[in-house]
Amino acid sequence: MAKFKKLIIACDGESASGKSTAAKLVSKKYKLLLINSGLLYRYCSKLIIQHKPKNIITFLKRKFKKASYKVISKQMLHSEEISNHVAVLAKDKRVRTIVNNLQMKYIKSNNKICVEGRDIASKILSKNPKYDVAFYFKCNLEVAAYRRWLDLKKLVKLKEVRKSLRIRTNLDKKRKNSPLIKVKDAILIRSDLLSKKQVLEKMSKVIDKVLKN
Repeated sequence: MAKFKKLIIACDGESASGKSTAAKLVSKKYKLLLINSGLLYRYCSKLIIQHKPKNIITFLKRKFKKASYKVISKQMLHSEEISNHVAVLAKDKRVRTIVNNLQMKYIKSNNKICVEGRDIASKILSKNPKYDVAFYFKCNLEVAAYRRWLDLKKLVKLKEVRKSLRIRTNLDKKRKNSPLIKVKDAILIRSDLLSKKQVLEKMSKVIDKVLKN
């Protein structure tokens, strides 16, 4: 693999669409810093659930001043309680601003980065800096629910997981601020039709082509 000075990848997609796994695989292969924006929103929800602050925005601003992505990424943030809470919280424009500010701090100081979320290509990396490659992940609801159910170690009923995912994706697509959309030049990845190896191969072909130009 040829050496390169810059590579900025945007990975967007629906809940449990396989984007996190794919982003990890591609980041490892190309030695990129990986930022999962969903974890940052989940961290916000965890803090609010735990501390029940009177003023959510003031509280989150204070917590995020010294927040470390490395520390956040190692926390347990995939409970159903957090999933249901974050679906509503992520709609708040003020919360999105707090999370975006932290993301941009990492993005602007790294030329080799993969950012994963729901508004990365359409908002976060739409310009200054702009992504070099954008991917959009889609997965059949039944497959996505089953995968998330396994992630949750079957502690929640499968039908509850399915319902939660359906609600989350609808909220993401219909929210007023930074809705989940597929930008025109994003490469569609159907993770329900491909194995992990095939997903990585498809993404690598596109990335390698960009790096050659």
